[in-house]
Parts: sequence; C-alpha cells; structure tokens
Amino acid sequence: MTSKKKPVRKTNKSAKKPRTRGTKTSKTIRAKAAVKKSRIAVLIADDHSVVREGLASLIARKPDMTVVGEASNGREAVDLWKQCRPDVTLLDLRMPELDGVGAIKEIRAGDENARIIVLTTFDGDEDIYRAIQAGAKGYLLKDVPREALMDSIRRVHAGETSVPVHLAAKLAERVSGETLSAREIEVLKLMAQGKSNKEIGSALFISEGTVKSHVKAIFAKMNVISRTEAVANATRRGLIQL
Repeated sequence: MTSKKKPVRKTNKSAKKPRTRGTKTSKTIRAKAAVKKSRIAVLIADDHSVVREGLASLIARKPDMTVVGEASNGREAVDLWKQCRPDVTLLDLRMPELDGVGAIKEIRAGDENARIIVLTTFDGDEDIYRAIQAGAKGYLLKDVPREALMDSIRRVHAGETSVPVHLAAKLAERVSGETLSAREIEVLKLMAQGKSNKEIGSALFISEGTVKSHVKAIFAKMNVISRTEAVANATRRGLIQL
C-alpha cells in the first residue's frame, strides 16, 4: 500500500504588510512644523534697503532664525509688527515717518513684552537712554560682528538684555549726570539754528534775560564754554538732531 501524503499548507508570502506611509508623512509634517515653530521670527526695520537685504540674508542662513518681515520706516515697522508678531525686532533709530523710539513706544503699547533691539550708527548717551527708556531690550551699533549680532538676537529672545559694555557705560553716565530740562533742550535746538538770545526769546515767548540764564545753565551742565561746543556736544550725544 502506498501512503498518502498529507497536504502541505501554503503560506501566502505575497500578503502585504499594512502600509504605514500615511503615518510617516504625518510625523514628517509635525516634525517640520515643530522646527519651523522653534525658529526665532525676526522683523527687520531700516530705511536703507542695502542694510535690510544684508541682514535678511545673514539671518536666513541661520537654522534657528527666520525673517518674517522687512520695513523701510518706523510707521511700516509698527504695522508689520502687528501683522507678524515677531519674536525679535531689529530696529534702526533714525527712520522717516516715525523714528525708532516712537516705533518702540507704539509697539510696546500693544505688547509690553515685545522684544526689540536697536541697531544703529548712533552711540550718543541720550540716544541709548531714550531707546532703553522706551523699552528696547538691546542696543547695538551697525559695526557689530555678525556672530555677536546673532548672539544678541538669541539672548533677547531668551528674555535677556544685550547692551555692549562701552555703551552701557555711556548709559550709566547719562543716568548719573545732570539732565537738561525740556526748556533747555528747546533753547539748544534754536541755538543750533544760529539764532541769537533775542530771537530765541521771541520764538519761546520768554525774555532775553531768561534765555541767557538757560544758556548759562546749559554750559554748566554740559561742561562747555561756547555755543558751538554746546551744539556739537548735544548733537554727538543725541540730545538734538541737525
């Protein structure tokens, strides 16, 4: 008798495993979104296009940063800030339509936690004081090394302040020194226009003697001995703009 062979069960090798492509895709999307969200969103405001383009190009090369807007004046900077809500704003001090200090004040009126760095060519103690007083978290000059600028953006984003030692020293000197009154600043501005004491008195509706008293006080507070020196000193410090 011949023995019958038991039938061999065939396994279906061609059976496909469940597809996981959709899961991988969703994970990739979430990962990319997380990376994008972790980047520091930066708004650039400067009235010189070459400066804006240079900064945008520099920031774009950093894996942890992205540029979300570029403004050519202070008014545009405020409007773009409201639209983009950047993490950090790089702001020039002297711009048309609305200067840097004015822009800082308007932005912080909308959000007192707004993080703003002033990036400028002006290093006068009054300029620094007004910017910091308005709410800037950093104050840098445009000749700052590239990596120092990037580091400042990161530090301000993290909630720190960023003011170089030599500028901080000027700020300290300004805070501790004698301050010119609003009237004395007005007199200085008219002095810068070359007006005489009599002309200044007429413009401000005060007597010529009162003008002389203001001029004397200005000289003493600024430690100068002439009108020319007073105007030059005030311009350098940022007390007045010619």
